[in-house]
Amino acid sequence: MKRVLICGSNGLLGQRLSMMLSAQTEFEVLNTSMERSFVFDDRLYDYTQLDITRRGDVRSLVSSFQPTVIMNAAAATNVDWCESHRDEAWKINVTGVENLVEASRKVGARLIHVSTDYVFDGRTGPYREDAAPNPLGYYGKTKLASENAIRGAQIPHAIVRTMILYGTGVNVKPSFPLWVISSLRAGQRIRVVDDQYGNPTHVADLAMAMVRIFEQNREGTYHVSGRQLVQRHEFAVRIAELFGLDAGLIDRISTSDLQQPAPRPMQSGFITLKAETELGMRFMDMDQGLRMLKRELQLTQRN
Repeated sequence: MKRVLICGSNGLLGQRLSMMLSAQTEFEVLNTSMERSFVFDDRLYDYTQLDITRRGDVRSLVSSFQPTVIMNAAAATNVDWCESHRDEAWKINVTGVENLVEASRKVGARLIHVSTDYVFDGRTGPYREDAAPNPLGYYGKTKLASENAIRGAQIPHAIVRTMILYGTGVNVKPSFPLWVISSLRAGQRIRVVDDQYGNPTHVADLAMAMVRIFEQNREGTYHVSGRQLVQRHEFAVRIAELFGLDAGLIDRISTSDLQQPAPRPMQSGFITLKAETELGMRFMDMDQGLRMLKRELQLTQRN
């Protein structure tokens, strides 16, 4: 039986991977996060606490469980926090990955790791997988360093880059669409930039792509994102329209107006032809992803 170790299973992506894999009888799945308890503790899912920055703990758990594959969805993803907490960001995003690499090598496990469009400078997007990285901020630098640590280790691996991830989860930080929805429902005015471009990505697409990479024994780098390149303000307006909210509450601003600590890639975006072709998938466009989000929220409210 194939054994799957999920790191970061309490996060948005980790929860979706857990739901997809834990219910399948052909896999033995062990969910892990740094928290003591699992968000799905009411289900019969195997869970244990694991802080990937603790080398000894990682080695011990991986040696005991002997996973076929490690899916790493654990990361510090708040780009402004990473800019001002560099030691902690490096410890989580790089040292933690190095610990997983070392443990993977010892037991012969594959590693499927999640990265980001922030490894690019956002000047010439959308990007293919072989485009030259040039991160602007510290978050992107840590994610590029983690990619390099994996490639340099010469272990079986896949690196899956994504962007603007959203969806529903238990006790997770609200993604951009959920922030827009909750703010507009409360009648609050919000400011959204009109000079950043990217591909909004529903978490279901990302999780399914990672599962298929595992099932098909794929290796290498994959760009996985929604099919549609959109401006962030345009995305917010479309959210308002599909959820029947007042788009007039959305003020158009430029990125410089926010005075954020970390720089952002402005003209980002991914070309996903490789991932769609090799994995046999067709990723959702903006409307498809938002309609799925709406169904998920309705289901959550009914329950």
